[in-house]
Amino acid sequence: METAPFLDAVESDLESMTAGDDDAAVVAGRLSGVLRSSLQLRLFDAMGQAALELSDQMDAGHVEVRLAGRDVELVFVAHDVAEPVGDLDEAGTARLTLRMPESLKAQVETAAAREARSTNAWLVAAVKRALDHRSRRIAGSRLTGFGQS
Repeated sequence: METAPFLDAVESDLESMTAGDDDAAVVAGRLSGVLRSSLQLRLFDAMGQAALELSDQMDAGHVEVRLAGRDVELVFVAHDVAEPVGDLDEAGTARLTLRMPESLKAQVETAAAREARSTNAWLVAAVKRALDHRSRRIAGSRLTGFGQS
């Protein structure tokens, strides 16, 4: 969904409220530039909240908010039953928001597709591998045993 028409409508409302009052029009012009960024963030927040509320009502999947520049998209993502949820050591799962450069996101999505996994499942596995590798590396650098002289 393009957010520009909504933001343009707010600017138009400001302009129409100040019609005939030059001083108010100048103030409204200044405000519209500042408000546009703030309103866009609030719109993204509202879409994110809507996605969470919708996801809580779904058994077969969840809703993701995807941003492309200044456009926002709500996308239904079905749960992949082939991926075991109980694969983790912990009983439950937690939701995490991760921000990354668009180029890195594209690489992650390509890698996940190559393994026929969802992006989320691929990221969970990658983090687990990284943590396992790190703990093996740390443990492997220690010397243990007894010395004789």
